[in-house]
Amino acid sequence: MTTFDGAKNNVMTLTRIMPVDFNQNFAISTGPWNYSFRTLLSTGECALCIPGPDMLSKAVRAGAVSGEDSDKFSSVGFTAVKAKTVAAPLIAECIACLECELSDYNEKTGITILHCKRVVVSTDIKDARICHAVGDGTFFADGEKFVLREKNER
Repeated sequence: MTTFDGAKNNVMTLTRIMPVDFNQNFAISTGPWNYSFRTLLSTGECALCIPGPDMLSKAVRAGAVSGEDSDKFSSVGFTAVKAKTVAAPLIAECIACLECELSDYNEKTGITILHCKRVVVSTDIKDARICHAVGDGTFFADGEKFVLREKNER
């Protein structure tokens, strides 16, 4: 997730993003101990940037330090791209980025609902498999694509 606090760009590593409905809403879970989360609450917007397998090391590195006192875009080597609907930057090296606005936050559970305003998909990424964190620094990447449109159309 990327944010912009009015002075600098920041990036935070999230291990899970969950679609919650068919209206482009997504849930994330984090909390006030996190600088990016506090920025999200104050600005009301962010970008969810989806890394491919080749970016996992950088994503883990970005999650190991706080953006409050460092420039993670420079130190990790991400390229910031201007978004169209939010001030938060997109990450050029990602498979896709979702420009989002804050929709709801449940303080008790830490569940934050984001509404996606715009999706940007990179066509230049060679390995566009979606990665899944399973804990303890372990990830899986999807590999097989199933197209079932013709079988369901009648």
